[in-house]
Amino acid sequence: MGIIYEPRGKAKEYADLAVNIYTGCAHGCKYCYAPAATFKKREIFVNNPHARKNIIELLKKDAVKFKDDKRNVLLSFTSDVYQQLNTELNLARETIEILNKNNISVTVLTKGGLRATADFDILKLNKKNNFAVSLTSDDPEESLLWEPGAALPEERIRSLKMAHDLGITTWVSFEPVINVEAVYRLIKRTHKFVDLYKVGKLNYNGHSKTIDWVKFRTTVIKKLKEKKKDYYIKKDLREA
Repeated sequence: MGIIYEPRGKAKEYADLAVNIYTGCAHGCKYCYAPAATFKKREIFVNNPHARKNIIELLKKDAVKFKDDKRNVLLSFTSDVYQQLNTELNLARETIEILNKNNISVTVLTKGGLRATADFDILKLNKKNNFAVSLTSDDPEESLLWEPGAALPEERIRSLKMAHDLGITTWVSFEPVINVEAVYRLIKRTHKFVDLYKVGKLNYNGHSKTIDWVKFRTTVIKKLKEKKKDYYIKKDLREA
């Protein structure tokens, strides 16, 4: 598999192409599937994030192969490009620049909050680029419980508003859903500066059994339609 690759399975619903520039993620989200997917012990995955070996050199070569590809590249699936490590290495910016230079648009999907805004100056230059944020709660305590190393919800919401004000297309990932009432409140809070919502469910976690997914699916669709927002319901939730 190359540096730029085609996701498979459930990930395919989020992006046609993707790049993972870091291995591991210090956000430490309790529901994260990436340690298992990358065959790493969770404590090593969380406590020892690092850049993939020769990532920039390899990316430059791959980007030439994909030059002018109309598919959008997601950053990223198995880690967060705006975890704290990126403040030191600044590889997210280099990645965006390399891809855009080869006429390949990108989508940033992050819980990094305001750390991501440092690259809005280049993200806004390509109108096909997108900025997306994962939101699971509007309660800082609940957020810290499930996502101890990630930016708090208010910071993530601020980054969305800033991106929208710069003309960058924005979307929100409601996946996993942990608190359905928080999702409804977040739609009300963010709909004026979010262009699209993608909604999934919580998988591989016992908390999932406490949620009536059919009722949630019906209600969230109703609320998104009321706000006249574009949305995508992921397969797992559609079939729940």
